[in-house]
Amino acid sequence: MIRIVIADDHTLMREGLKRILESTDDIEVVGEATDGFGVLAHVRKGGFDLLLLDLSMPGRSGIDLIRQIRTESQKLPVLVLTMYEEEQYAIRSIRAGAQGYLTKESAGTQLVHAIRKVASGKPYISMEVAEQLALDIMTPEKPLPHSQLSNREFEIFNLLAQGKTVTDIGQQLHLSVKTVSTHKSRILNKMGMHSISEIVRYAVAHNLLAPFEK
Repeated sequence: MIRIVIADDHTLMREGLKRILESTDDIEVVGEATDGFGVLAHVRKGGFDLLLLDLSMPGRSGIDLIRQIRTESQKLPVLVLTMYEEEQYAIRSIRAGAQGYLTKESAGTQLVHAIRKVASGKPYISMEVAEQLALDIMTPEKPLPHSQLSNREFEIFNLLAQGKTVTDIGQQLHLSVKTVSTHKSRILNKMGMHSISEIVRYAVAHNLLAPFEK
């Protein structure tokens, strides 16, 4: 039996995932988390075999959360399930320590297979992501500006591109306004930009924005 914890702040999504999994005889949902703090509480408590993790949740989230999970539990399999389709998120997730990456759009047909594969110790990523990881190793091409951002900067970059204010971001990520403002300045500097509108245009041009969840 594969015991999993579902981490997603949307109740309807968690219920939908449980309905998909209830038809299986080898997967059991033993816990749920709605924010990064809840995720870490489950990781520290243990008693499950795989974490099904959304990248965007209140509190600590995203790539930094994966890194913290890996610090707390080196062997716990993490399967990312997210709205983000752009390969950059998958690559950052895998490098941070996730064993698999699946979009919510594909969950209906691929979720059970992905869980079984990751739980067995094998990676689950798309062919496109695998190719991109290989290209990153094989080709010394100049990286795109957003790939130079730290994981926290990349998370804040995306929230800024979504139209979130510095105050909104601080509340969502549990950071002070001053800290978010500092990250914002570093992002603009690294990206060679001067305004949020430039960030939005860049994010749209490079397909970095997550689609709106229904």
